[in-house]
Amino acid sequence: MMQLLFRFLVGGVVVSLFATLGEVLKPKSFAGLFGAAPSIALATLGLTVVTEGRMYAAAEARSMIAGAAAFFLYCCLCIHLLTKHRWTAGAATTSSLIVWFAGAFALWFAFLR
Repeated sequence: MMQLLFRFLVGGVVVSLFATLGEVLKPKSFAGLFGAAPSIALATLGLTVVTEGRMYAAAEARSMIAGAAAFFLYCCLCIHLLTKHRWTAGAATTSSLIVWFAGAFALWFAFLR
């Protein structure tokens, strides 16, 4: 029970700090960017270091980097399909999921397993 409370408090504090940073920066679209993934990733890594150790947290961090790289490929493909080929948003995002999964699996297979 104490560990859950600790996770809740650390996660809330880190998310709040990143949301505040996003509010200070211009343009305001950064608020959502800073309030989500980076804050959750840092809170998770911090808690993982405390509970599982540095080596386990390092493996988790490498997995997060691979997932982010695959997500970047997904975003690039979505932008290309939306702007150059005039696909609808639903069709572009749904079909691009294959690239995200393939990229994440390929990076995991090449570097992380």
